[in-house]
Amino acid sequence: MNLSNRQSIRRAVLAVPMCVGLFSTGCGDDGGRDSATVGATLGAVTTVSPGTSPDPSSSSTTAEAPEPAPTTSEGTSTGAGDETDGTSEAPAGGEGPPDSGPKFDLGDSPDPVDPGSQDKPCVKIDLLFVVDNSSSMKQEQVTLVASFPTFVSEIQQELADAESLHIGVVSTDDYEHNDPACADTLGALVTQTKGGKGASDAVCGPFASGHRFMTEADDLTTTFTCAAQVGIDGSGDEMPIDAALAALGPDLEAPGACNEEFMREDALLVLVIITDEEEEGSAGDPPQWFEAITALKGGVETNVVVLSLIGPENPSCMDAAEIGERLIEFTDMFTYGSIGEICAENYQMFFHEAIAGIAQACDGFMPPG
Repeated sequence: MNLSNRQSIRRAVLAVPMCVGLFSTGCGDDGGRDSATVGATLGAVTTVSPGTSPDPSSSSTTAEAPEPAPTTSEGTSTGAGDETDGTSEAPAGGEGPPDSGPKFDLGDSPDPVDPGSQDKPCVKIDLLFVVDNSSSMKQEQVTLVASFPTFVSEIQQELADAESLHIGVVSTDDYEHNDPACADTLGALVTQTKGGKGASDAVCGPFASGHRFMTEADDLTTTFTCAAQVGIDGSGDEMPIDAALAALGPDLEAPGACNEEFMREDALLVLVIITDEEEEGSAGDPPQWFEAITALKGGVETNVVVLSLIGPENPSCMDAAEIGERLIEFTDMFTYGSIGEICAENYQMFFHEAIAGIAQACDGFMPPG
């Protein structure tokens, strides 16, 4: 989708009225959610105009992807909603399917916002991973943790001005295996996975931040591997968008709450969604999700990068992932939205190519105020 089409979509989106009220992937209905639930999901968000998008003029290019290291792990890839026990070797590398790359059509780097407003582009990046913990996600979690170290290393290398990373993981339901203070709370950052079927079954902290999120001061390969393997005994009524909104919303960000100090107003937000099913559990629709996420970043949608590892259109693995039509629509509304294939042999190519969009979003970051 080119930039003019994205802008047309956003103009249409602004005409969609927002739900009123305050605010985690399987198929199914909405589980009988009533209007109070919808209000709880999308509330306390006012309709605001997204920020100005960069002017396109030419296509961007990226370097060749690095070769991932071989990783062995327990578990086999299964079809949506199924679980198969066994032992297999995680893929050692190779490019993903042709459709797994990001859909950037961004052109040249954006014009500077205001030379006097900041000395550098964004120096802070908040990464939130929303990981499906339903029964069909065992191998996908293994693939994610195997691909993560190269991804975060490239962020640190390519975005040299980024001095501070906040990294958090949430599941797509109210995660019962979290530490007792925040267990059974939708959107609470994961700090332990004790007792979870197929999980790392460990206490992942304490983290260097003193909070429930990881930073560059942590051994990220170890801590992320622990937190992101949330297991496969979660609800089949997955709610990735509700989980993201709860994780980033004011209730869990309040002083003393589970996600205190995770999301920063002056940081670029990178939202990574990993699920093999359509999003049918969260309240609302893609335009409302777009507005709610954008509102959390002061109405500037270009301050958000969305990376969705889902069932894309024309997937190469129809038996292993459901096409996530609503998540595709949501992701494509963002200037820096990218869609990858959940059943790819590895996610390193997808993450590698996404660096270009993160870098451009960072260059054009619009500080609050």
